[in-house]
Amino acid sequence: MTALPDWMRPPRAEGWFAEDLDRLPEAPRHTELIDGALVFMMSPQRSWHGRLVTGLTVALMAQAPGGIEVEREMTVRLDARNRPEPDLLLTTSAYDPDRTWYAPEEVQLVIEVVSPESAHRDRTVKLRKYAEAGIPHYWCIEEEDGAPVVHAYELDAPTHSYAPAGIFRGSLQRPVPFGISLDLNAITPLRSR
Repeated sequence: MTALPDWMRPPRAEGWFAEDLDRLPEAPRHTELIDGALVFMMSPQRSWHGRLVTGLTVALMAQAPGGIEVEREMTVRLDARNRPEPDLLLTTSAYDPDRTWYAPEEVQLVIEVVSPESAHRDRTVKLRKYAEAGIPHYWCIEEEDGAPVVHAYELDAPTHSYAPAGIFRGSLQRPVPFGISLDLNAITPLRSR
């Protein structure tokens, strides 16, 4: 059995808290906190995932109105024990080069691109947690024959749960959180046939 490095040991009996992530320089990139547990992205990132996130970043930055910033791979402090890291988020907060996380009320949209190791968390756990935190919009993007499929959700404020707002293949047109028009087929190359 391999011994855990000291940095992986929770600093208190109750486990990890959101502020602890800022004091873990040894932790791998993309370390999240879910229900007080550290979650690491251990599998290598697939090229499809990286290209899709980059393509979405560029497209959304080109369309975002003043007052909306596009951030990639930044955590959202949902509460004291949850600080997930979506692939992308749209925020109303001004750019701050020293920022390490966002509060839910600053976030308009979170986007998760599903990977095999994150599928359960992206489809169920994060869907529920982002809604309970009051984030107005959530996109969960799946791969279908090499093409992105966007499952869009909108917050039903009275129930603090997401309602499906559409499944988009080929193109996406959404009026919220601002007018977004995406050619999904152009964002990432299809597999060679």
